[in-house]
Amino acid sequence: MLEIRCSGTPYEIGFTHGKLAKDRIEGSIRFYKLLFQESCSLSWSEVLQEASRYYEILKDITPRYLVEISGIASGADIPFLDVLALNIRSEITFGLFSDKPKEFRNVPTDGCTSLGLLAGSTAFLCQTWDWRVEQSPNLIICHISQSDLEIPDIVMVTEAGIIGKIGFNSNGVGCCLNAIRCRGLNPSKLPIHFALRTVLESKSRAEAIGAIQSLGVAGGGHILVGDATGSTGLECTSLWVKELPMDSERRVCHTNHLILDKSGIDEPLWLEDSPTRLARIRELTTHMLEPTADAIFEVFKDTEGYPSSINRKQEAGSKAQTLFTIVMDLTSKSAQVIFGRPTEYSERVLLAF
Repeated sequence: MLEIRCSGTPYEIGFTHGKLAKDRIEGSIRFYKLLFQESCSLSWSEVLQEASRYYEILKDITPRYLVEISGIASGADIPFLDVLALNIRSEITFGLFSDKPKEFRNVPTDGCTSLGLLAGSTAFLCQTWDWRVEQSPNLIICHISQSDLEIPDIVMVTEAGIIGKIGFNSNGVGCCLNAIRCRGLNPSKLPIHFALRTVLESKSRAEAIGAIQSLGVAGGGHILVGDATGSTGLECTSLWVKELPMDSERRVCHTNHLILDKSGIDEPLWLEDSPTRLARIRELTTHMLEPTADAIFEVFKDTEGYPSSINRKQEAGSKAQTLFTIVMDLTSKSAQVIFGRPTEYSERVLLAF
């Protein structure tokens, strides 16, 4: 797996990202170009036109992130709007789904199963990331250091070119993501990948929650936030951010649908297996005898409901596959990442501060 290390100013961080991951960024663009074309007959020029609508708004609310994206574009010698489109692909999808639900009801998005678990004095934050196999070669591990801004160092697994994804920081604050498709988009709030980056730049779980609640999130999604004290789910829509606390087992489990009260939100179920996977992850993690990292990886190997299981396979009715599984130990500020399905993985990477 390609690991890149970026440091300096926002532009320098982006430039290094773009230069070192150029081939994979180009691969990401090719993947999404084809996906938008095949799934909803939308040309890439039309996608870029959608992306351009967000620029002025984002310049007001997250100027530093746009500078970093500009650096990525320069380092990779790729047009700025192409990289911006990668970073707001979810919002482009939400916008199409909300404005023209019939034409774009089949616009795909990634799914996952996530788990936050406080086991004794150890806080785990974990998930599978399920998406099209064709995007697997474009994953990277990105290390970011912004010491001049007094922001914790970051390590994350991300799609090349995207500035915020799944990982943790040197303060032991981490985040996971579950895609949720519901109608409604507020472009004056944070795009989901910008929200993930905001969490990764936070010094504590409480600070991260406060930032996301204050800034809001443009569309649907679930962000699982954790630190050494435990985890909190943040169910996000264009209208609100609601907290999902740890249950009696000191855990938060989530898949790809809203769990809390969703009055006023139109959320057609788009992954029929999401409720089943949620019930299964709860069942498998109830009264775990020894909740270690290895035991959690065993949970994520589960194939009940195959191929649309926790350990997902891209075949038959399943349009995605588990591309990586991450188990973070936020107490020790370390993680293990398995690339590929957990029962047939190609590589295991250890991360630590």
